[in-house]
Amino acid sequence: MPSRARNKLSATQVAALKEPNVYSDGGGLYLRVRESGRSWFFIGTLDGKRIELGLGSALDVSLAKARKRAEEIREMLVDGVDPRVERAKAKIKVEEKPVVTFGVFAMELVDDIQEGFKNPKHRQQWRSTLKAYAKPLFDVPIDQITTEQILSVLQPIWLTKAETASRLRGRIERVLDAAKAKGLRSGENPAQGRGHLDLLLPKRSKASVKHHPALPFAKMKTFMTSLSKRPAVAARALEFLILTAARSGEVRGMTWGEVNLEDKLWTVPAERMKAEAVHEVPLSEAAVAILEAVKEDGLKPTDIVFPAPRGGALSDMALSQLLKRMKHGDITVHGFRSTFRDWAGEKTQFGREEVEMALAHTVASSVERAYRRGRALEKRRDLMAAWAAFSGK
Repeated sequence: MPSRARNKLSATQVAALKEPNVYSDGGGLYLRVRESGRSWFFIGTLDGKRIELGLGSALDVSLAKARKRAEEIREMLVDGVDPRVERAKAKIKVEEKPVVTFGVFAMELVDDIQEGFKNPKHRQQWRSTLKAYAKPLFDVPIDQITTEQILSVLQPIWLTKAETASRLRGRIERVLDAAKAKGLRSGENPAQGRGHLDLLLPKRSKASVKHHPALPFAKMKTFMTSLSKRPAVAARALEFLILTAARSGEVRGMTWGEVNLEDKLWTVPAERMKAEAVHEVPLSEAAVAILEAVKEDGLKPTDIVFPAPRGGALSDMALSQLLKRMKHGDITVHGFRSTFRDWAGEKTQFGREEVEMALAHTVASSVERAYRRGRALEKRRDLMAAWAAFSGK
C-alpha cells in the first residue's frame, strides 16, 4: 500500500532534481527522473494487486496537478474502481470526437481574426511564420501539443533568429489559447513564455540582438545629394522617410488626406501606427518641397502620395532595392531611424522627449506621457528643420 506520508516534495525541490532516480512524494505519487526527461507516475493496489499509471511529463504537469491526479486515483481505488478502465473509457470518448490538428486550427484562426490585422502583410506573416517554422506541429492533434514539441521548433532558431522565434512562440501561444477557449484543449498553455519556456530556453546575450544596419550620420549629406539626383518615386519616398524619421510602412501607405501642406503637418492615423496611436509629424521645408513636387492636380484624399508605377502603394522591397542600386545594400531603410537618433543624441541639444516623440516611440513615465499630450510640436519642428539642414536639404 502507498505510504501514509504525503507531500514530501516541494515545487523547488522538483525543479532542482537532476540525478536520475525515482523520488517519492508520498501517497503513491512518484517522480521519475531520467536523462531523457522527467515524468510523474502513481503506484497503488486494487484487489491486492499492484497497479501503475503514468500521470504525464513534469514539464507539462506541475506538482500540484500531479497531486490532484493522484488523489483522484486514490479515491477510485477506495471505491474499488479500476482507474485504468476509467482512463480507457475516457480515451474512447475522446477518440469518438473529430480530431482537430494544430495546423488546421491555426489556419482557421488566422481566417477568423483577419479583420484585426492592420494589413494583408501581417496576416500573411502569421501564416508564413507558422508554416515555415511550426510545420512539425501541423499534424499533431491540438489537444496533444506538449512543451517538448514546442521546444523542438523554437530551439533551432531561438538564438540565430531571435525576433522570428519570439513572434513564433507568441503566435503558437495564441493558437493554443484560442483552442482552449473553444474547448479543444485543457490545462496550462505549454507555449507560455514567462515562468515556463523562458526557464527552458537559453538566455540571449545582448550581443545576439540584431540591429538594423544604419548609415553613419556623417555620410548623410553625401547620400542625400546622390539620392536627390534619382528621378524615381521610390527616391522621393525615401527622401521623405529620412527627413521625417518615419517607418517605411507609414510613408508607403501615406495618403493625401493625411497631409496639411498649409500647416506643414502630416497626421498618421492610429490604425497605421505600430503603437496604434495617432502620430503628428511636423514637416520641414524640405519635406514640404518633396510633397509639393509630387503633388498633381485632381488628386483625392484617398490617393497614395508615393504610388507605385502600376498604381497602389510601393512594395516593401521598393526602397530596399533602391538602396542596392545606390550601392548601399549593406544598410536598411529602417536603419535611417537609427541614423537620426544617433545624430540627435551626439550632435544636438534636443531633449530625449522630442527625439522619442519624433520616432513615435511610446514614452514610459507619467511625466513623459503628460509631455507627449502637449505634443511639443514647435520643438519638434525645430528638430526636424535641424535634421534637414544637417542632411543638406
